[in-house]
Amino acid sequence: MLLPPVHGKTELIEVVRITDPARHLGSEDLAGDTAAIWEGGRARQVLSLIAELPGSELYRCFFPGWGIRAHSSTDQLFEIAFCFRCHGARVWGPDLPAGQQRQTFDADSPAALELLRRFRSCLPD
Repeated sequence: MLLPPVHGKTELIEVVRITDPARHLGSEDLAGDTAAIWEGGRARQVLSLIAELPGSELYRCFFPGWGIRAHSSTDQLFEIAFCFRCHGARVWGPDLPAGQQRQTFDADSPAALELLRRFRSCLPD
């Protein structure tokens, strides 16, 4: 998956549990509840997993359950919403080319399964 060029400035990732997935069909940003904050090495590992996500065929539903907000020390850099059912991702960020705003990923790939496992680990028991 293509990450925004500013991804190298990421210092922390806010994990977002999306509570209203239908809202993201045409929204201007990512909405949901913060489930965790990942910093340093953990944030870099997650960005590496996302960068490793292979492309896939889009299945059209786009009802994302999870997302991230990437932050530098001073600014929010970009946001990504993931739908593990339809293999779709929506990316928001300044100066992001149109071709990177909507992407696909193979939700059955090892990188996607690990990313989903990490997201789910943020939920209370």
